[in-house]
Amino acid sequence: MAQPQSSPLIAGSVLPIKRAEELLATLPGVIAARIIAGDTGAVDEIHMLTTADVTPKQTVRNVESALIAHLGMRVDHRKISVATTVDGRKATAAPPAPAPADVKATPAPAAPVVAATPVVAGGEGVEAVAEPGALGSLRRSYYFEDVEVSRSRARGLTCRVTLARGGKSFTGEAEGTENERSRVELAARAALRALSDADPSLKLLDLAGVRVIEAFDREFVFVGVTVQHARASALLTGSCEMKDSAETASVLAVLDATNRWLGRR
Repeated sequence: MAQPQSSPLIAGSVLPIKRAEELLATLPGVIAARIIAGDTGAVDEIHMLTTADVTPKQTVRNVESALIAHLGMRVDHRKISVATTVDGRKATAAPPAPAPADVKATPAPAAPVVAATPVVAGGEGVEAVAEPGALGSLRRSYYFEDVEVSRSRARGLTCRVTLARGGKSFTGEAEGTENERSRVELAARAALRALSDADPSLKLLDLAGVRVIEAFDREFVFVGVTVQHARASALLTGSCEMKDSAETASVLAVLDATNRWLGRR
């Protein structure tokens, strides 16, 4: 078996995208799979549409394992997005047999739009609505791009978060004093400001609080975001396991909360 490569290349001279998509389509619960690669052949996005039989997080793990085991390729789990649907029909189902020459064929009804349940798997933002045959057109959610932390005597601790949607990047910054709690809080506030940079109407989102909690021998970041609706307010919650850094987990927890809310707007 080929040794896994550190590069995320999967297209061009390394691998044909079609072969990888066919592999992912055979995974449990998968209805459709699409890989989007950049000009250099690096994977930009992997979009999966699945049934509810397999959890989104398990699908992400299945994708990572399949690409490594069968094609020797490593892909960052944050590039994998999963949308689930209650309609379990395969998107690549075989066409119906042709009608006899003396029988007039009745056109099949148009396929309905499949409403997907927005989920977060592996920390990445996930689209909210899938159209048959157009899995890659899902663009409603925001994706994590980067988080930067800097220090200065004058400004203290500064956190800069970059989010992406539809090929565009949006940034937000937050400043404060440095301590363990402030780092995750500043990252969450910067993420909300990046959202308002993308859409001014999202300024109605406000950070209710951030907590680092321990469970199952692991650490998680748990955030609460309030949103004003008419004369009342609602609390959105999100969480993410700390893997890369506390700041990254904080941003992904904000996206966990807000992307699900945006999918219902």
